[in-house]
Amino acid sequence: MNNYVELDTPALVVDRKGMEENMRRMQDYADRHHVNLRPHTKTHKTPELALKQQEFGCKGIAVAKVGEAEVMAEAGLKDILIANEIVGEKKYQRIQKLAEKGIDIKFGLDSIAQAELIEKSFEKASKPAQCVIEIEVGERRSGIVEEEECQKLLDYLKNCPHIHLRGVFSHDGDSYSAKDIETARRKSVIAQERTLKFAKMCRENGFDISIVGIGSTPSLANDSDILEGITEIRPGTYPFMDASQDNAMNHTWNCNAFVLATVMSKPTEERVILDVGAKGLTMQSRSEGICAVEGLGNLIDYPGTHIDLMYDEHAIIYNKKFHDSVKVGDKVRIVPVHICPVVNLYDRMYLIDENGDVEKELTIACRGKLQ
Repeated sequence: MNNYVELDTPALVVDRKGMEENMRRMQDYADRHHVNLRPHTKTHKTPELALKQQEFGCKGIAVAKVGEAEVMAEAGLKDILIANEIVGEKKYQRIQKLAEKGIDIKFGLDSIAQAELIEKSFEKASKPAQCVIEIEVGERRSGIVEEEECQKLLDYLKNCPHIHLRGVFSHDGDSYSAKDIETARRKSVIAQERTLKFAKMCRENGFDISIVGIGSTPSLANDSDILEGITEIRPGTYPFMDASQDNAMNHTWNCNAFVLATVMSKPTEERVILDVGAKGLTMQSRSEGICAVEGLGNLIDYPGTHIDLMYDEHAIIYNKKFHDSVKVGDKVRIVPVHICPVVNLYDRMYLIDENGDVEKELTIACRGKLQ
């Protein structure tokens, strides 16, 4: 195939060798700590890459949506955790169909109100719902917060014959804003201790749980300790990394995914316009902690140069040195601030070898699977 510079722009490009090195590295980390690796595939949203992670030794996968689970199951993935609370009769029916096909499909739970809906929906199902309680560990997102609320939920589940509690899971997303790597590691340990406390509650209430899962790439990729009792880890971004993760890792992991764009205008002596905007890069930024990064995307081949402003179809760079280094028609490589939502904007990605030649075009089959 042709070299990546010949691709039409904007295009999502991935260094295959670097990606696979990252996959192996995280699998080695899990193996050293004697825990299962369950990659969160919401990052790459691509069955071929999930199967590659499985080849390297991962124990099942995580997804964010039922639609993603359906695509991954169709591709041959059999052990799937929807690491999210699922609400809605139509979604429950789709999960039931996956279970009937032999998929070990599990999903998040964090309230009695949700459990009531699940129990009612699965009354006539051939198999009970497989649920994992989410524990909130500092991110201030979803998940059980108070032990009292968890106890109430467990008491309710004791009378739910159509719900099978498989375990607990958490996501230490506050590690992204940790002031330094040591703080991120401490946050991970605190999150694990809290997760293990709730796992103990489940067992003390008679639930024979087997899953005690934790997540977040910044802490796990920085070699945080994993406490005894944790059974699986759930990082997502690590195969690709991105500008914010690159900062968090002190450039010790391969940053493998980039958006190829074309210089399409130089209207002033310092302003440069690229042919990709929010619809190809998002407008997401990170301004706090170890994942803080300046601007809205970094130019790989122009150190210190970043995107200053974004419109739907335009990326704006104010940099005289960069302006004088490029001409209209030149192509540039951009590392996104946050790769996960960027991948969801593209129909396909291009895997390249060490020479920059395109080895394979992959369909991002889970793209847009928001339901």
